[in-house]
Amino acid sequence: MKIWVDADACPVVIKDILFKAAERTGVQLTLVANQPVRVPSSRFIKMLQVASGFDVADNEIVKRLSTGDLVITGDIPLAAEAIEKGAYALNPRGEMYSADNIRARLNMRDFMDTLRASGIDTGGPPALSQSDRKSFANHLDKLLTKFARNA
Repeated sequence: MKIWVDADACPVVIKDILFKAAERTGVQLTLVANQPVRVPSSRFIKMLQVASGFDVADNEIVKRLSTGDLVITGDIPLAAEAIEKGAYALNPRGEMYSADNIRARLNMRDFMDTLRASGIDTGGPPALSQSDRKSFANHLDKLLTKFARNA
């Protein structure tokens, strides 16, 4: 298992949780972004900078993704592609995307895009809460424990 992070929009506190988890478990963590991202010096943590452009980082993650890998993203289309390739997808708020819920998430995303395009202010997401961080850390721990058992 490798962990791939859609790092351009990933909150710093989530990156910190991931850095600690990579060090603790020895799982390879790669942050993919179109601008430099600071990462601690570690043999388990890498930063991959890609060219600027729409979905360039997402496409690079999908290209390198293997079955059983984990993608950290709030980008629903990227999560859908990851699931399609047999990977896991977890958003920074601690919500696991799955084959059972991804279609509904894509439909809601498209609906909200339509509202915004028609001039309706849909607001943004709330700030990352302590319970979001805890949920993220718990889901990450469960996946890493499952991986360690199967390895």
